[in-house]
Formats: sequence, C-alpha cells, structure tokens
Amino acid sequence: MDSQTSAMRTEQDALGPVAVPAEAHWGAQTQRSLLHFPFAVRERMPLEIIRALAMVKLAAARVNHAELPGEIVGAIEQAAQEILAGEHADQFPLAIWQTGSGTQTNMNVNEVIASRANELLTGQRGGKQPVHPNDHVNLHQSSNDSFPTALHIAVALSATGHLLPALERMMAQIGDLAEQWRDLVKTGRTHLQDATPLTLGQEFSAFAAQLAQCRGELAAALEDGVLEIAQGGTAVGTGLNAPPGFAGAMAEALSAISGLKLRSAPNAFAALAGQEPLVRCSGALVTLACALNKLANDLRLLASGPRSGLGELKLPANEPGSSIMPGKVNPTQCEMLTMVCAQVVGNHQSVVLGGMQGQLQLNVFKPMIGAAVLQSLDLLATGIDSFTRYALTGLEPDRRRIAELLERSLMLVTALVPELGYDRAAAIARLAEDEDLTLRDAALRLGVDQATFDRLVRPETMV
Repeated sequence: MDSQTSAMRTEQDALGPVAVPAEAHWGAQTQRSLLHFPFAVRERMPLEIIRALAMVKLAAARVNHAELPGEIVGAIEQAAQEILAGEHADQFPLAIWQTGSGTQTNMNVNEVIASRANELLTGQRGGKQPVHPNDHVNLHQSSNDSFPTALHIAVALSATGHLLPALERMMAQIGDLAEQWRDLVKTGRTHLQDATPLTLGQEFSAFAAQLAQCRGELAAALEDGVLEIAQGGTAVGTGLNAPPGFAGAMAEALSAISGLKLRSAPNAFAALAGQEPLVRCSGALVTLACALNKLANDLRLLASGPRSGLGELKLPANEPGSSIMPGKVNPTQCEMLTMVCAQVVGNHQSVVLGGMQGQLQLNVFKPMIGAAVLQSLDLLATGIDSFTRYALTGLEPDRRRIAELLERSLMLVTALVPELGYDRAAAIARLAEDEDLTLRDAALRLGVDQATFDRLVRPETMV
C-alpha cells in the first residue's frame, strides 16, 4: 500500500490527530511508528510474531467475553482468525527496530483487529467505535506481557512445527546410512592425520548421536522456559488491571488456540524483566549449529577430489559447479549449511547482548531477540531439510578409494604394538613413510615375519 498516494483519513491518539491512508486498517499509533522508525521492508516484524499476537487477542476476547458485548467479541474473533489464516499481511508494516517492549507492534495488531472488527460491524474501516483497540482488543493486557508471550508462542511453534521435524528426518536418514555402512571399514583420522580404522557406519553414528543430543537440548529449552508465558503480568508483573485468574485462563485459552502446552510463568516479574528462556533456546540452536557444521565440513572433506582429495564419499551432483571449469561439481549443500550455521552463531551474539538489556522491570530488546531467534529457527529448518534432501539422500561411498586408502594407512601399525612394543612398531611406521613402502614391506624388512604381520594387521578386527 502506497501511503504517499492513497487518500487519507484522520485518526486520533493521545498525542492528537494523525493522517492515515484511507484503505489502511492500522491507526494513529502505527502511523506514528512508520514515521519515526523508517526502516526497509526487509526489516519488517516477522509475521510469526504478528500471528502469535493475533492468538493473544483471540484468546483475550474469549477470556473477556463476560465483560464485552457479544457482537464485539465475535467481531474481534473473526478479525483475529482472518490474520491467523494469512489475511491482512500488508497491514503490519512496522520494523523490528522500534521500542524495546514491542509496543508499536502490539498496537499495530490492536488497531488492525479493531478496524477490521468495526468494518465487519458497521462497514466503516478504522476508528474506535464500536470496537476500541485499547479498551476492547487490548483489554487486561499490556505490551509488556503480550509481546513476550507472542515471542514465546512464535518460537515454540516454529521449533515444534518446522525445525524439530526437519531434524528428525535428518537423523533418520543418517541412521539409515550408518546401518547400511556398518561393516565398511575405512581409515580413521585425528588431527587431520591418519589414525586407526573404524567403519563408515561408526563414523555416521557419531553424527546421529551429536544431533540427538542437540535435539534434547532444544526440547529442554522449550519445555523448561519457552512454553512458560508472561501473559497476565501486565505492565510490571503485578497483574494490575487484570482480574484474578486471568493469567491461568489466558494460558489455557492460548494452549487451545496454538496447540502448545503453555503455562503461566511462575514469576511474572522475571518473565517481563528478563529473556533468559529465549537466550537459552538460542544457545540450543548454536549447539545444533556446531554439530551441523561438523557434519557438513566432514562430508565436504570426505568427498574432496574427485582425483586429488580424499574422495571416500560421492556427493550428489545437484548443479554445475563452475562457470569456467567444465564438469566441476562443488559441495554446495555443505557450503550452504555451514553458512547457515555461521549466521545462527551471529544471531546468538545479538540475542545474548539483547538478553543483557533488562533494566529494572523490563527487558527492552524484545523485538530484536525474537526476530533473531526466529530467523535462526527458519534458517536451520530450511537448511537441514535441504541438506537431507540433496546431500544425504543419494550420498554414496567410493568403496575402491576407501579400500585403497585403508591399505596405505600407516596407523594400522597400532595393531603390532601389543606383540612388538611401541618403539619397534614406530620404527616400522617411520621406515614405511621415509621410503614410501607399504607397512607390510617395512615390517618384513625390519624382521617381522609375514605370518605374524597378517595375523595382527587385520583392519576388520580393529574396529
């Protein structure tokens, strides 16, 4: 909507009249925010937060039904449901960068719901009659408790609806590969140097175990903090202007609307003053990013080549890799996922700094914290899903290359240590490396008989 060329109408707030585009559902406070925080569209408040706030307003209308005329409750409910269905997305133009409590976005949602409710009841868009954005839509609420509640709901829905299912699919695929390759013996590597052997299945089982630990950390962060909501604390945590039982009733209503098992925060003062649950959640995402970064980098190393690298794995060829080198195929999914992980780590630094900005009764970096955590969730869910589809699916071992490198590995000499001792085994390995001999040839030259070597150096028994 072009606010420069549209016909205008006049709306009022506590500071006086404001010209608002005639076709807009938003009102005076939203228009003032557009004037005072003129950030680019790409910095817009995430729609996940808008939808979560619409859930708060829907729940409040239901909880407050005894205090409001039935037609107002019904109109508020319909307007909120339309937002949840994806309608009116262009009516939420505000930037992330606004007041730290999210007041402008809370009022944006209040104004849009009130305007749409008024349109439903009177045919007239905007205004404050018969539905008032503060007195009716925001009844018994404050931005200070509604906005952090919306952040928790948005984060929990994104985590449970997108990231965790994508992670489960990746873990299942890795588990299948680990089982397929359980007996494929290969060279191990530590410090990027040859080490004793293991199976390719064992190597992949480590990825699965790392991801399982990360899944547990994220699930714990959700259960032990994010699913606790501030709603009912109102301005500073005392619950002023909210009736007794409002917090519990809102948690119950929001649970029914969202499908989440929400509960009131045990201490509303802490829920407003701090953002530790989202900081912890972001920390769990960073832990996941660490594990994913290792997975992607390991696959990139193991698939390096095809002629001049390790070449033990064959990544799917998804697209040409070079504009100048014909036939080149690059590990693009690995590069994508590691960039995602880097961004998640960067977002976490913002979340940590934001979490430190709780002065007295309110944390004032809530919009930035919420947007950063939601971006990390979206990046990880999308990146994991793409990596599973286009890197793990179709991944194949190069059995010939694996066997070749295993046979050439000097660290098979470790199998000789129990009978020959460390120093004699080390001399065999040094001779093999210095004169480019096979380990067998070096051992025979230093007096180990062939039968002893063949009995001791059996890679399949070393895993």
